[in-house]
Amino acid sequence: MTHICKLERMRAFVLTAAALFGVAMMAEAKPQATTTVKIVPTPPTSGGNACYVGNRPPLLPSALIRLPTGAVRPEGWLRGQLELEAEGFSGRLTEISPWCRFDGSAWSSPNGAGENGWEELPYWLKGFTDLGYVLNSDRIIDEARRWMNAIMASQEADGYFGPRANKGYADIWPNMLVLYALRSHYEATGDKRILPFMTKYCQWLAALPTERYLPGSWQKTRGGDNLDSIYWLYNRTGETWLLDLARKNHERTDNWTDFVASWHGVNFSQCFREPAQYYQQTKDEKYLQATERNLALCIGTYGQVPGGLYGADENCREGYTGPRQGTETCTMAEFMWSDEMLTGITGNPKWADHCEEVAFNSLPASMTPELKGLHYLTAPNLVQCDQGDKAPGFQNGGDMLRYDPHNFRCCQHNIAFAWPYFTDHLFMATQGSGLAAVLYAPGSVKAKVGGGTVVQVTEKTDYPFDGTIVFALSTPKAVRFPFVLRVPGWCDSPKLSLNGKRLALPEPAKGWIVVDRTWSKGDSLRLELPMTLRVKVWDKNRNSVSVYRGPLAYSLAIGEKWIRSGGTDQWPAFEVFPTTPWNYGLIVDTANPAASFKVVKSPGPAIFPFTPEAAPISLKAKGKKIAAWKLDPKGLVEEIRQSPVRSDEPVEEITLIPMGCARLRISAFPQIGDGPDARPWGD
Repeated sequence: MTHICKLERMRAFVLTAAALFGVAMMAEAKPQATTTVKIVPTPPTSGGNACYVGNRPPLLPSALIRLPTGAVRPEGWLRGQLELEAEGFSGRLTEISPWCRFDGSAWSSPNGAGENGWEELPYWLKGFTDLGYVLNSDRIIDEARRWMNAIMASQEADGYFGPRANKGYADIWPNMLVLYALRSHYEATGDKRILPFMTKYCQWLAALPTERYLPGSWQKTRGGDNLDSIYWLYNRTGETWLLDLARKNHERTDNWTDFVASWHGVNFSQCFREPAQYYQQTKDEKYLQATERNLALCIGTYGQVPGGLYGADENCREGYTGPRQGTETCTMAEFMWSDEMLTGITGNPKWADHCEEVAFNSLPASMTPELKGLHYLTAPNLVQCDQGDKAPGFQNGGDMLRYDPHNFRCCQHNIAFAWPYFTDHLFMATQGSGLAAVLYAPGSVKAKVGGGTVVQVTEKTDYPFDGTIVFALSTPKAVRFPFVLRVPGWCDSPKLSLNGKRLALPEPAKGWIVVDRTWSKGDSLRLELPMTLRVKVWDKNRNSVSVYRGPLAYSLAIGEKWIRSGGTDQWPAFEVFPTTPWNYGLIVDTANPAASFKVVKSPGPAIFPFTPEAAPISLKAKGKKIAAWKLDPKGLVEEIRQSPVRSDEPVEEITLIPMGCARLRISAFPQIGDGPDARPWGD
């Protein structure tokens, strides 16, 4: 961690200076152009966008349009995560994974022969390519291009590309992943080979007999990924036969419209959205409602826990719904992408809220602080990450919790796209040729607005640890366009200032703030999102409670002992054990949470915030140990019992840290009580 600390100190100085400069700019008196401010539930879907490719008719107009890969640049802690990823196992997977070796791979062979690797190389290439363009890393871009050049060279006369072993039974699932990499490359470079290549491949798909199109297995379940690329290509070429292919793709995909087609954890997070994707073509509300129903059923049954996920330590299982149930690392990345996609389709801010919930609370703990290893499963209540067999508490036996860069084959490759895609969606284009701030994190964007003027917006913030966000605009000339800001669902009273002058916001201010004006160089918007303390009672999980401030859930601070457990010196594996007690219940006034906690902020910005030591904010709380709450014989924390719980232990002050900072965590707490309804832990 030494190099992290040095880089953190250097970046902290730079970021602090930049923040002070931003404040000074806001203090200047600037003439006010005519400005209109309104609150809307979703961004407008009329007005068109002259600068970026959204849905073309007859598809439903895009509520928000993804900007080209590389338009958004990360800063602050987000850049820190991406740079760690670039030098961690995702950015160096060719040194670790046998399926990412160029020589001998069926993906690099002109005739598609060699080591297949099935989904592993495509999984990784999808995220690796995007990572290169987001960071503007020549090393990563060059390496990704080498793979893509080889893959494009493998295309046959009929349009098929990739390993020939897959062609025999028309397994197009791995190809769906490669299309994402090609799309990122096209958006970043405009490579003229990509659209003809994808068109020819889609012609091969269209020519497949119906019974051979998505015949079964992952590809049939996950057909929504292919549908997304078909629409992407249609929006750029206008070839109407692609809409027929899209219809065929939907009809051959597993039926997510009438029921949940798969309770496999990753399948669900990746596929529940397919009906909403098809809604763009049909405009039939039943498809949008099907996606909403799918999610409500899953979260309502298996997701009554903090962190935005659900218990699926391979599959969701009846009776396994508590906070000790794990979720695959793959699920986090796919759920975030589903949220990002649905935000663009619907404009409903709840999808962006959920994306942040997963990204800030669940994703960081799935990997080591330096992003040099991951584990298969992460749970809201997890106090020991050893390599022991946890079945039947977890569905799979074997090593599920040790941090290891060499193991967990699907997640090892797939996680690469989580942070890069998150970065891509900090800003999106709007109808009316405007710009929207969608997900909040430090960064900047260069984008065309109005009639094509390129503006730069720099976002200065310590969000999600602090609720103040400053947007500094730079433009070569005055230009009118709507700037749209998401109001997170947890925020009740946002405040907005323009060039130091408070703007009145209609009430209630829920949804999106639209600021429409003629913008000039040096304009600055300051969005304040007051982060009040909240307590969520999980009545479906025995009245356990979780504590929130803004988008962050909080976990008990538990001492961590990291023990080397295999791997290599360059890429070691670790087990993590607790060094402090973890079996606490909370003393909390659920009607007045602010009275139960004291907020403690660390000085200065944190570039690498997701560790217990670097947590930028913590909460002081009161709790009692529950002596009878122990680990089960397999090393999993025992299931939560019904609250309130009676404890004879003394009251202690305990520390809570952001859930994403805690590899060992208790995030769903029993409530301590002493009334007539309180009971001993064993009852």
